[in-house]
Parts: sequence; structure tokens; C-alpha cells
Amino acid sequence: MRHPLARLASIKVKLGVVILAGVLASDVAALVAVKAGLPLIPSALLAAALALGIVQVVARGLTRPLREMAAGTAAMARGDYSVRVPETGRADEVGELARAFNAMAAELTEVERHRKDLVANVSHELRTPISALQAKLENVADGVEPADPETIRTMLAQVERLGRLVAQLLDLSRLESRAVPLDVRPFDVGVVLAHVAREASLSAPADVDLAVDAPAGLLADGDAERVHQVVANLVENAVRHSPRPGRVTIAAGPAGPRVRISVADEGPGIPQDEADRVFERFYRADAARTADGGGAGLGLAIARWIVELHGGDIRAEHGEPRGCRMVVELPSAA
Repeated sequence: MRHPLARLASIKVKLGVVILAGVLASDVAALVAVKAGLPLIPSALLAAALALGIVQVVARGLTRPLREMAAGTAAMARGDYSVRVPETGRADEVGELARAFNAMAAELTEVERHRKDLVANVSHELRTPISALQAKLENVADGVEPADPETIRTMLAQVERLGRLVAQLLDLSRLESRAVPLDVRPFDVGVVLAHVAREASLSAPADVDLAVDAPAGLLADGDAERVHQVVANLVENAVRHSPRPGRVTIAAGPAGPRVRISVADEGPGIPQDEADRVFERFYRADAARTADGGGAGLGLAIARWIVELHGGDIRAEHGEPRGCRMVVELPSAA
């Protein structure tokens, strides 16, 4: 049932109406009692009781949302973020507070979901190399396997994988808290891309060609080392998903007040409905791919934070005629 004062857009006006209704009710009750010949004290008590009753009835609809929000706050303090309060289309300050409360509850629900996903994913990513390392060490300790160079290299690879994961988690934590200072200054984009291509070629398969297309003297404004980290991660992903033989193209050019960097491959590409989700922590577009077949799903999340700290944008696009093109836009130094 809609409250009779719901049309009023201010809580002050509503309180004024409630007070006025109480005063009028007490005056009318007192006048009736006096005309009926009742004594003064009973007349006053009757008027006060009638006024309190009317105020209670009229004000109940005003205070109900506040009671519901108080109960919801207590529920959230216990860890229940699913609670919501009815907004009922109220136009006053209480209605705005109810909408803000529901928005806060929805945001806390999402934060809690991310927290649980992060704990579960980190536990999974850490457990896999630790289990493999433990199994190898137990075999060596029990004499089942000899401590030959191949076994040592296998254990070293698992330790390096653990180190990379921990470093990525620390890096992502610093980036999200904006605790990473950026050494922002103009830098030559072509030089950075050439360095990335040379480093990537050392570990890329021989049948995957790396091509750089960037004009000389193209300057961007940012931290060259962090931008190198972003592009290197994009190139690593592109090489991993490229067919054999394949080609990865690293290009750059001006785009208005920005510099556009793109990394394109000839792989299967990213579905349109997953183009934004690939930048979430631990998200993999190919759910069947295990951690052994690629990274931990943190590289693109780190890349997004670095780009956003520069005031830029990063997105995934369909390649032409096939594949995926990752596009980064940074402020130009021009």
C-alpha cells in the first residue's frame, strides 16, 4: 500500500505535515472535549492520545525504510550481502538513501565474489606446482628417481613458475592499490616495440614470425618500462595462441591525441561476449586449457591496470581476416 505522503519529495516537508496533523488533531480533540463538557485534564489527555495515535500512523511509513536499512546493515555486518531494502519509488532523501544502500550492497556482493574467486584461484594455481615439486622431491628422497640434471631442471621449472605467480600477484596488488610510481616521460614507441620483439623471438617457436610496424619518432607519454611489460605480455599471449606456422604483428601509430599500439595474431580469436572478461584476474577464454598450457590468467589483468594508470585504454578486437587484435591506447607526447 502506497504511503499517503509518498508524493512529497522532501523528508522535511513530510515531517512538517506529520507535526501539523498532530497539532490539528489535538486541537480538534480538545475543542470537542470542551464542548462536550469534559474536565480540562481528561480533555488534554484525550487530545494528546489522539495526536500521538495520528502521528504514529502517519509517521510509520516514514520510518519503515530506516528500520529495514538498520536490519540490512546488521545482516551485512554478519556477512550476508544479499539483503536489499524496498525502494518503492520514493522521491525523498530516504528513497535516495535506500537506493544508495542497495547499490552499496550490490557492490559488496561483487567484491565478496571476487574475493572468493581470488582465494580459490590462487589456491589452485599454487597447489599445482607445489604438488608436482613435492612429488619430485619425494621420489628423489626415496631413491625412486635419481637426482640427475633432468630431474633438477624439472623441479627448477616448478619453482620458477611459483616465483612468477607470486611476483604477478604482488604486482597486481600494488597496481590495484596504486602503490606503483610511474616514471612518466616521453619515449619512442618504436624502440620499445623493437625490444619486445627481439626478446620474444628468443623463446618463440621458429615457425612463428614476429613483425614490427611502427613509424620512427612516434612518441608516447608514459613509463617505458611498464609499457614494455604490457606489450611483452600481449606478444607472449599472441605467440601462444598462434597457429604453426603463424605470424604476430606488433604495430603502432598516431590516433588523435593518443598513440595506438596493437598486437595481432592469426589464432582462433576471442568470442565477442568474452572480450571484456579476458581482463579479469584468473579468467581464461579457453576454459579447457589448464595452467600447464599457459599462464595463470593474471597477465592481462596486470596489463589493464598499467594502461589505466597511464590514463589509457586497452581492448580486444577481432582480427582481420581472423585471429585476435589487442589494442592499447596511450597519451601522446606530441
